[in-house]
Amino acid sequence: MKYLLLFFTVTLSLTLNAQTKQVQLPAVAKPTSTKTQKNANYTYTIISAPNKTWGYDILMEKRLFIHQTSVPGLPGNEGFKTMTNAEKVAKLVIEKLKKGEMPPTVTIDEMKKFRVL
Repeated sequence: MKYLLLFFTVTLSLTLNAQTKQVQLPAVAKPTSTKTQKNANYTYTIISAPNKTWGYDILMEKRLFIHQTSVPGLPGNEGFKTMTNAEKVAKLVIEKLKKGEMPPTVTIDEMKKFRVL
């Protein structure tokens, strides 16, 4: 009888332990202050986007900061029709980041001004 009780206790213990999930929360990235972002080194790379269009990546201190494969503010997934247009907007976004604008929103009027649309 003792062995049966011991067996039952061990089995129950192992079953409960197996059902307990160890949840490890992801490390939360510490937000970068606007002051740090203003002084950061930004670069851009022109990338290919869907349907033979173009987008850009903005890197802050050589780390991916913005990945933009579509034209901001327009519906759909297509990017810019030319590499030059993607480059103009990438440079505009970097200017806004250096001024401390967060998020660096690009309006349709700005893209018209730069003759991107």
